[in-house]
Amino acid sequence: MLMLVNCSHCRTPLQLPPGASSIRCAICQAITLIAPRGGPPAPPPPYHSTASSNGYNNYYPPPPPAPSPYNHAPSGSAPSSRGRKKALIVGISYRNSRYQLKGCINDAKCMKYLLINRYKFPESSILMLTEEETDPCRIPTKHNIRMAMFWLVQGCQSGDSLVFHFSGHGSQQRNYTGDEVDGFDETLCPLDFETQGMIVDDEINTTIVRPLPPGVKLQAIIDACHSGTMLDLPYLCRMDRSGRYAWEDHRPRTGTWKGTSGGEVISFSGCDDDQTSADTAALSKVTSTGAMTFAFIQAVEKGQATTYGSILNAMRSTIRRNNDDIGGGGGVVTTLLTMLLTGGSAGMGLTQEPQLTANEPFDVYSKPFSL
Repeated sequence: MLMLVNCSHCRTPLQLPPGASSIRCAICQAITLIAPRGGPPAPPPPYHSTASSNGYNNYYPPPPPAPSPYNHAPSGSAPSSRGRKKALIVGISYRNSRYQLKGCINDAKCMKYLLINRYKFPESSILMLTEEETDPCRIPTKHNIRMAMFWLVQGCQSGDSLVFHFSGHGSQQRNYTGDEVDGFDETLCPLDFETQGMIVDDEINTTIVRPLPPGVKLQAIIDACHSGTMLDLPYLCRMDRSGRYAWEDHRPRTGTWKGTSGGEVISFSGCDDDQTSADTAALSKVTSTGAMTFAFIQAVEKGQATTYGSILNAMRSTIRRNNDDIGGGGGVVTTLLTMLLTGGSAGMGLTQEPQLTANEPFDVYSKPFSL
């Protein structure tokens, strides 16, 4: 029988395997493995870079992190991981609380519809966590989201396409390790964040970014406040309103590796890190989560998702429009988009700017977009 205990080092709640008397989380375990006996943890290996033909520098990561103790799927009837496409979709409305949002569960349903009908994801390979689920293991608590993230990347192989979509609240907390450019960690707020705490970007990176082997592609759509660098990826595409862009280097000054083990990760987010909930989520009216998911799906439905640059520009243009424009002023409004509108997710012109981050820079106007 599995027992819940705390990590013997950082006190993170973990499941104790049968026969064990203590356990350490993946991060503490990795530190222990590279630390000299009797001394402090060894410093991370330096970055090595070489010039490449595409004009960018290629940065090679250190060895993969130690295996995670969360090496199993969530309990209960988890979806099959067969096939080459796999997705985790999380939608949290925080119903009956002062943090309640209107359209997040609807966003999750629409994203699942899009993945199945547009991008041919097998329904059996999509794990959805919302407050409407009857299986207690699929309620979006902190523990269940952690388990689901490990499920998403478990056993991935070259050629796999993974998707992580989150619609809900995001926040920030002070970073004391020096590995954040702005001094703050970004966080996702699970349903029980008031009692169990938030999920920090460092953990997200360690769980679903760093383990990815060559040939695996993970794409995230993070629809929350303060979500610009929610996956803690090394590069952010800074784009102006005319469509010109440049990649910003967000690698930590401490030398901590935030890339993959050879795979590829690209993330769309609803707004920049420094945008607050007041700027991006009027909680009693319209949430940035719904607006961003709406903009993403509309770009796909209108055929504007040919490249990463085209979809990013289309999303930004949609969000700049006022409520009438979003509601279909001459545009193509499908049944899917109607679901979003009737769910209260769209409306009102909002000021946030969707962001694009990646583990390596690339030409956003020549790289084809696909899921």
